[in-house]
Amino acid sequence: MTKTPFSFDVLATDGTARRGLIKTNRGEVRTPAFMPVGTAATVKAMYMDQVRELGSDIILGNTYHLMLRPGAERVEKLGGLRKFSGWTGPILTDSGGFQIMSLAGLRKLTEKSVIFQSHIDGAKYEMSPERSIEIQSLLGSDIQMQLDECIALPAKTDEIERAMELSLRWAERSANAFGDQPERAMFGIVQGGDNVKLRLRSAEALSAMDLKGYSIGGLAVGEPQEVMLEMLDVTCPALPTEKPRYLMGVGTPDDLLESIARGVDMFDCVMPTRAGRHGLAFTRYGKINLKNARHAEDSRPLDDSSDCPATKDYSRAYLHHLVRCNEALGGMLLTWNNLHYYQQLMAGIREAISNGRYAKFIAETKAGWEKGDIEPI
Repeated sequence: MTKTPFSFDVLATDGTARRGLIKTNRGEVRTPAFMPVGTAATVKAMYMDQVRELGSDIILGNTYHLMLRPGAERVEKLGGLRKFSGWTGPILTDSGGFQIMSLAGLRKLTEKSVIFQSHIDGAKYEMSPERSIEIQSLLGSDIQMQLDECIALPAKTDEIERAMELSLRWAERSANAFGDQPERAMFGIVQGGDNVKLRLRSAEALSAMDLKGYSIGGLAVGEPQEVMLEMLDVTCPALPTEKPRYLMGVGTPDDLLESIARGVDMFDCVMPTRAGRHGLAFTRYGKINLKNARHAEDSRPLDDSSDCPATKDYSRAYLHHLVRCNEALGGMLLTWNNLHYYQQLMAGIREAISNGRYAKFIAETKAGWEKGDIEPI
């Protein structure tokens, strides 16, 4: 069987916004792309065939959590993450770098590696750049991340610089461990916090490594949106135009619109699935909180013009009831709605870029959110 080498092509531009196509051995990814997060080999509250039918070309798996359970070696024995989970398309895996920040109280960081104390049973696991790449290869992902150190903002400049320089050294080690794999890609991760000079240093050093793609990390970690966008204004032009750009852990629909306008191609975030499990729906009217009592006798669906069953076939009153009763079906339906909305948003963005009307698309989309939903009669 002939293997498809990893590639990326920019098919259309509108200002600095880009529409492109990533080709992998496991399928194609239309960009801009939003990747649903499958932390533990599952997109929470969804079937994998639903996720694909909604328009998702690629999903994300979490290296740290899958290392703990069921274990990378076990997943490899069972045929890899794709066969294990039932997902048929491309998979991107993160490296464990985010957990260096989110589990700061349960880890010890050195130049060599990070040692995690499992939040499940207290067992210790060592994650080096080489081990992170090994785990991702055992999982069988198509796009892999270098191990990096992500830090929360705000932070002192010397601490941001230390973490950025460590991440650059780890990028070189990760690239050496990854080696030559034409059908797979390893992305470097730009760090530098909210410091323009450090972001540029990181982007320029990583660009010199000639990697297959570039991630932008360490944003949406406590800073205001305007700071995140300022860092994108600086970082994206410093990265190779012929390589995909992935903004990690972002974000809200507004974050996606604004980041794509600055040249970002790929995103992941737990927001649509997590929000759905907590009673919040994303729609063309903006956000709708189904916990609110105003929905208790509202017989309208979330959006009767939608082609998603979760959005058009269930009343707000019923969804409100499910959410207030903590019924699992409520989280399932709202997650379904949210992922549908995100993928429809991305499809609209790709079309708008192709037609040279992205600025107008942003204005129309935001106007819909600002207008909001009509009150029940």
